[in-house]
Amino acid sequence: MSARTEPSVQPFAHLQAQNVALYRAVLATFVRAKQRFTVHLRPEDVLAELGAGTSAEAVTAALTQLAEWGNLRADPDTGRVTTVEDFHRARYLYQLSPHGHAAEQAIAVYEESVARRGALQSVALSDIAGQLRALLVVATEAGAGDPPDAAKTHLLLMSLVDRFTGLADNAQAFMASLRRTVDFADAEVEVFLAYKEQLISYIERFIADLANRGAEIAALAGQIEAAGVDPLLAVAARREAIDAAPVDNTDEQARQRATREALAAWQQRWQGLRDWFVSADSGRQSQARLLRSAAIGAIRQLLGTVAAINERRAGRSDRSADFRTLALWFAQAPDDESAHRLWHTAFGLSPARHLSTTAESLALAEEQPVSASTPWAQAPRLEISPRLRRTGSYERRGSPNRVIDRSEQRRLLAERMELQSAQVARARAALATPGPIMLSQLGELDSAEFRLFLQLLGDALAARRPDADEVVTTTSDGTLLVRLARLEHAPPVRVVTRDGVLIGPDHLIEITDLAPALAAR
Repeated sequence: MSARTEPSVQPFAHLQAQNVALYRAVLATFVRAKQRFTVHLRPEDVLAELGAGTSAEAVTAALTQLAEWGNLRADPDTGRVTTVEDFHRARYLYQLSPHGHAAEQAIAVYEESVARRGALQSVALSDIAGQLRALLVVATEAGAGDPPDAAKTHLLLMSLVDRFTGLADNAQAFMASLRRTVDFADAEVEVFLAYKEQLISYIERFIADLANRGAEIAALAGQIEAAGVDPLLAVAARREAIDAAPVDNTDEQARQRATREALAAWQQRWQGLRDWFVSADSGRQSQARLLRSAAIGAIRQLLGTVAAINERRAGRSDRSADFRTLALWFAQAPDDESAHRLWHTAFGLSPARHLSTTAESLALAEEQPVSASTPWAQAPRLEISPRLRRTGSYERRGSPNRVIDRSEQRRLLAERMELQSAQVARARAALATPGPIMLSQLGELDSAEFRLFLQLLGDALAARRPDADEVVTTTSDGTLLVRLARLEHAPPVRVVTRDGVLIGPDHLIEITDLAPALAAR
């Protein structure tokens, strides 16, 4: 019987029906009843759950239709039969069918995925780094000859994969929700402007954590691979195969096949983790670096959206909004004459005959108007001014305007440029080091020196790969060479400037001034 009725089951048909809101409310009632371990519901129970505003006839019709689609199962209600008439009257008990329950679960997962905002989990980065450090200890012990602890290794790998999967999924969901927030910023301008500062600060904090922790995670992954990651993955695969295959030797081939499949799965997970944080030598960037670039791009897009909102609020011209308003006026024009009048008023494309006529010709045109559609060959002659024919202008030419003397402004600009060049030269000479020194040995910096130092430090950090301890780069103009080396377990350093104090991990830095060598060439 069920095999014959299977093709007619349509548990998602109510989503495109006319009374979809009522159907969803009725099915939500059955979902809540199932959570309370209530098996059957009568129509009056559903009506009581829905509350006022819904009629008993509408509920009964909805229950009948949902039962026909296969969302509900209807069973005869014989519990309240006291007479023969009640027995012959159609009375049913309803409950969610397996198809309906599966459909509700699928809809719930879909709505949760669509509405999910996600998060940038800085804590997950710290957890991943901690689990990799513990895994490195196990790998080192295994490399020294001691067999790895199977339970500890398996639990560490499972926890690592779960944390990494949550990090990747949440980051993807957050970036998608961020794009939706920027796209629909015009719909809720006040809300968008209220929280954009917190959002930008939140993204910047994650970018900094991703840069620092990502480099640490990439280094730990490389150390684990050097110590030997394959034995650890093999231990986890064998431990999973014990549950998937028989323990005795009656089906040894099945157990070996399950072990190979589990090992291939663990190798793929490890490769995914490595690709997420480690860039390839072939030029492929890691997913962490791509996420960092996408987050920086999102900040730029947020700032651009805020600037556009501020421009519109300040009353600046918005050409697209003007054309939309004009199109609305054209659509609301009562007749063609009003539309033509609106066109001439908006664009000023009136006939140009009056531009070359004399006062007498204008007076004659007012007395005897000529249609704009009249061909030029059939139109009456136009008398133009002799000065217009000779000079091309009605106006009498006079002496030209006096040339404005800009020498004082040019002198001020030259002095300002000379002062800025001198400041940059002094800052370059002050930052040049005799050799590699610690950041803590730089001393106090003034404003110009500090700005140049921040530019050099930013260029060096941007050029350094996550798995590299040292980077050598030059500025965009080629006048300074920077060599920056990371120090293991370096204490925090305070770089004192006139604008404040910069705090960060200590590094070994060497700044070489290349300007004299370039000038000698």
